Amino acid sequence: MTGNRQSSWAFADAYGAELVDDAENAALRWARERAQQAGVRAVSAATGATLRLLAATAGAKAVAEIGTGTGVSGIHLMAGMRSDGVLTTVDTDPELQQFARQAFRDAGFAGNRARFIPGSALDVLPRLADRGYDLVFCDGDRSECLDYFAEALRLLRPGGLVCFEGVFANGRTVDSAAQPTEVRRLRELLGAVRESDALVPSLLPVGDGLLCAVKRQQ
Repeated sequence: MTGNRQSSWAFADAYGAELVDDAENAALRWARERAQQAGVRAVSAATGATLRLLAATAGAKAVAEIGTGTGVSGIHLMAGMRSDGVLTTVDTDPELQQFARQAFRDAGFAGNRARFIPGSALDVLPRLADRGYDLVFCDGDRSECLDYFAEALRLLRPGGLVCFEGVFANGRTVDSAAQPTEVRRLRELLGAVRESDALVPSLLPVGDGLLCAVKRQQ
């Protein structure tokens, strides 16, 4: 990658970081610190800004998030959603969800704006309503991404968006060398999304790769 492109990506990340107000900035910094301490991934500023844009573009009132983490992506999603929108967020780690709850509160969101569900996504998602969501954001176990994809197609209303974070896998997805199962699953996901007649897809080079697709109107 050229130095100019690296500089452009750094500029894009900084630009995204400048789009939030002081309360959100403080909450995002706090949530990122908790994520670093816990050893979990947090979306980049550019990825967060993109999620905020997509949620706003969709006029999202109901969003499902796989992988609460410490609340970084959730802050961006709720900031883009309608003011009466509800984020349903799923994570296997209740302690991380407590960090996210605090981050959401510090960012100025009312407690009823987020519904926290602890547990495995593959146990929780089947209980959510068909066509009940405007956006599904997937940032969970990459080895389960194909299962998330199948559930997202069911959960999304026509015109809704599905987004998968981290599909570049730090460059391993396009590396011809032998790769672990999670990377092979990401490659299969990329193919499945591109080949689906039900979707209009795009792969965005923000953060570690954001795969997005709109469910066609029927």
